Amino acid sequence: MKGTPAAPAGGSSHTAAPGGDAPQTLPDEGLDDLTPEQLAAQWEEEKPPAAGALANAASSLVVLGVGIGAAILSMAMGLGTPSAPQPGLWPFIISCVMVALGLFQLIAGRHNRDAEKFTRMSTAPLTGLVTLIAMVALMPLIGFELPALVLCVIWMRFLGGETWRSTLVVSASVVIGFYAIFVLALNTSIPHLF
Repeated sequence: MKGTPAAPAGGSSHTAAPGGDAPQTLPDEGLDDLTPEQLAAQWEEEKPPAAGALANAASSLVVLGVGIGAAILSMAMGLGTPSAPQPGLWPFIISCVMVALGLFQLIAGRHNRDAEKFTRMSTAPLTGLVTLIAMVALMPLIGFELPALVLCVIWMRFLGGETWRSTLVVSASVVIGFYAIFVLALNTSIPHLF
């Protein structure tokens, strides 16, 4: 009579393979049995390596540069006064906050160990930004429907890793919903194809 192998204490998702081989991974059902401390330890093992002081300084300098550039552009738009603001006032305030946060991170965040090293997935925000800019550029030419559909597909399938079925259903639903709200219900002047 053969017995089933005993699971390790704490409900780990790994069991020893027959013959003493490497551990086999069980389905995610075992994750429900883990304590918060065991989950935290597992996440700690799986996270990317720490970025280091140079990467922290570089990211702080990027935030500083963007904040300074935005402050200069907002001053060119005109600041006005708090009682009579001009278009550049709020962007200028946000720019000052960015500069302050960038300086704080540059000075105090050198020893931060929470930042992660850049990996292949670090390009996802850049991909999202480029596709968003492309959508905004194409909207006046061909309307919002097709660019919005393509944007949703790229974001959900390629950046989010969703299945094709859920990607297509949700993307089509989003475009139909936006069309119903902004074109049919509100009758806005958003460029549209249909």
